[in-house]
Amino acid sequence: MNFSAEQYTTFLEEHNKNYSKINSKTNLVSAARLVLAFLVILFGYFFFKNFSAVYAALTLVSILGFAILLKIHGRLAFQRKITKAQIEINKNEISFLNEESLPFENGANHMNPGHAYSFDLDFFGHKSIFHILNRTATHIGSVFLAKNLQTLLAKEEIVQNQEAIQELATNQVWRHEIYALAKITEDSEQTYRELKAWTKTDKRLQSKLLHVISFLFPALFLGLFSYNLFFDAGLGNWVIALFLLNLSVLGNQLKTIKKELIGSRKVDEILKNYSLILQKIENKEFNSIKLNELKNQLKGEQEKASFEIQKLSNLFGQLENILNPVGAIFLNGFFLSHIHTLRGFRKWKNSHAEKIIVWIDVIGEFEAMNSVANFSFNNPDFTFPSINSNYEIRFENLGHPLLSAKKRVTSSVEFTEQKFIILTGSNMSGKSTFLRSLGVNMVLAGIGAPICASKASVHPIPVYVSMRISDSLSDSESLFFAEVKRLKEVMNAAEKEISFVLLDEILRGTNSDDKRTGTVEVIKKIIAKQAIGAIATHDLKVCETTAEYPNQLTNKCFEVEIVQDELYFDYTLRDGVCKNKSATFLMQKMGVI
Repeated sequence: MNFSAEQYTTFLEEHNKNYSKINSKTNLVSAARLVLAFLVILFGYFFFKNFSAVYAALTLVSILGFAILLKIHGRLAFQRKITKAQIEINKNEISFLNEESLPFENGANHMNPGHAYSFDLDFFGHKSIFHILNRTATHIGSVFLAKNLQTLLAKEEIVQNQEAIQELATNQVWRHEIYALAKITEDSEQTYRELKAWTKTDKRLQSKLLHVISFLFPALFLGLFSYNLFFDAGLGNWVIALFLLNLSVLGNQLKTIKKELIGSRKVDEILKNYSLILQKIENKEFNSIKLNELKNQLKGEQEKASFEIQKLSNLFGQLENILNPVGAIFLNGFFLSHIHTLRGFRKWKNSHAEKIIVWIDVIGEFEAMNSVANFSFNNPDFTFPSINSNYEIRFENLGHPLLSAKKRVTSSVEFTEQKFIILTGSNMSGKSTFLRSLGVNMVLAGIGAPICASKASVHPIPVYVSMRISDSLSDSESLFFAEVKRLKEVMNAAEKEISFVLLDEILRGTNSDDKRTGTVEVIKKIIAKQAIGAIATHDLKVCETTAEYPNQLTNKCFEVEIVQDELYFDYTLRDGVCKNKSATFLMQKMGVI
């Protein structure tokens, strides 16, 4: 068991103990609440039978005790929910590190075959980069993580991200607290879109006339009701008339009130959990520039973001009572409760509507950063590359992060003098995996994440890949034409700026001579644009191009050997051109020829 797994095991044991304690307290409170409920009924019975002041007091004390226990029970239920989420988090991490499962969302919904590299390099979908990194639980957290994995940052931002991720990696307890709160939030893309749309709806403040009516009519009703009750003044009809008048005011504003409601259920609970996450961020002291910049976005002119989101949560909870007809009739007939809530909504929206999405986005950014920090914590042998401005790229012991550390074979490679590699090797020798290792780690370096290498120095540049091309029947597009289109996109990008280009066995849809000529011309054009990267090919003649451009090109290869009548791949990157072949031997071995 590695160090990270040991840590998660320790956390799991602590949370299991805590969960047992909370369960014991919850059972005790539930039993006490049942006793008090019985006492309320019992004392209430004796009070109505004897009208005794003692029984009246005992009934009131029992009701008060019941209310207190109800609140305690709610708090314990929330603690149990959070602790259960913490248990699940640590179980999942242990299972992941033991290579038993991948119990995280895989980001398949973010897959984009047209993206410069994410589709070719398996950034989304089952057993993808997103799949192993993802520790987000909110919709916006997932969006930010996906966006980050497809965006090259400026050098200064990369360095700031590195500092932030390293700081968060050492704060696994705090990260888990954020993760647990996000897991129980149960928001969705629909909730996010509805909140965003809600911020753009009517922000006008309540009219002065309605403001006066909302206080005057309930005051008249309650005053007349009390007078009639205590003095038996025979004003019942007037009391009923004022009650109905209050309801008519509500009816006049009912359409406006319903417009403020968001379609998603439990939006008040979702907002409450957002508030708790924001509170965790506000109360945390950070050292890195990036994290403090995010935290500063939560500072309001008067109150913090967590306080304002909690206030909005309360408003939604109050407003949703209108969906309960009986409660709505009495609350508004007596107090015009929802008119007051509507006023609070308009006031809140007028002051904070433009900020709520910014605040929620901060949650998303922290979740995305926490995911990468978790990746760093789980892989302490990975490195944060130094960033240079010389268009030099060096990797020592480079590997693919999706491969198990037990099976991973690493390679050291640099793009300093010769910037482009022509890579040869037989099928299954490791060429495609090496290209993907280069691409994935270049992307991770470009967002400030740790990479699968022991040491590295990188000049972050855009990554463009052509490795996985498929024909499209819906677009009446052949495999060859689809690949040519992709190559054109790569060339156009390389024309604009120096790029990191990875090509795997291009022009497969044409004959050998045409393919060779085309491949050589592509290589010449790429190095003319000063692109950095590699191309894999089976055509050894293509490697002769290196002799024409010794200062720009270099040959590398993966070899295969036949050992005791079996193919043996050592997946070791070598200088030069591949000499050994495996296709004929393999077909003979399997009886194909």
